[in-house]
Amino acid sequence: MQQWVVVVGGTNMDVVARSSAPLVPATSNPGHTRISPGGVGRNIAACLGLLGAPVRLVSAVGDDAFGAEALRVTAECGADVSAVRRVPGATGTYTAVLDDRGELVAAVSDMATVDALELETVHLTDAALVVLDGNLAPAQAARVVAAAAASRVPLAFEPVSVAKAARLADLVHDLFLVTPNTDELAALTGRRPAAWRESVTDLHDRGVEHVWVRHGADGSWMCSRGAAPVHLPAVAAEVVDVTGAGDAMLAAWVAAWLRGADPVAAARRGHLAAAATIACPHTVRPDLAEALKENR
Repeated sequence: MQQWVVVVGGTNMDVVARSSAPLVPATSNPGHTRISPGGVGRNIAACLGLLGAPVRLVSAVGDDAFGAEALRVTAECGADVSAVRRVPGATGTYTAVLDDRGELVAAVSDMATVDALELETVHLTDAALVVLDGNLAPAQAARVVAAAAASRVPLAFEPVSVAKAARLADLVHDLFLVTPNTDELAALTGRRPAAWRESVTDLHDRGVEHVWVRHGADGSWMCSRGAAPVHLPAVAAEVVDVTGAGDAMLAAWVAAWLRGADPVAAARRGHLAAAATIACPHTVRPDLAEALKENR
């Protein structure tokens, strides 16, 4: 039986505006805008498809043109989108403003369509791993966590943001992998961001096997229960657009893990995928697999 990665999370359209010169607040800035499919769960599923992993996306989009385009592009990446629901209304959007260096200045996420996703049942009999993103409403996220536990399928949780990490913090126990930055980690544990090592211990005590703490340009730490934390430096890259880098990072980790890599080796692949994504203007880099082969 084929072992799928089941990704449950957000699908939306990204509206990303980048200024052409140093950004001046509270006024209009010259620049350019692109619109393309996005959403943390969708991005992860699309990257996994491009990397050759069998992946099924469980999500919701509106019955509008944005929803149709998101499904078309995601399917072309190799992901199974048959479990994505079309619901009345508008597809969610993620609107981001980048400065002239490609760094995120501010963003607004409108994910009401995904918040309304109702999962009567979650079928995981053919799943090797579940990836859950923090865009789901608490009741639906709890259903996914319970289904994974009942089926004894490991679950990876991507918090998405500080606010969404806080609202799902009670569900973060007995999981396989959690992938926060230090602010999201603080939201999960109630500690200060600077006390991230103590927060990692808290999650290990809750039964989380691996905590992959993101530190941006300072790299990351792979913290596995019962083992010494391992620091992984960020891979140098010219910053074109940071959108989607974290999603590619997790997808590459999952793809490597499915092929037998240990957590640290998988994290190294994740850093390569993040660097490749940052260096291109696409949220999901279309030639991601080729880019990783070149950087192996």
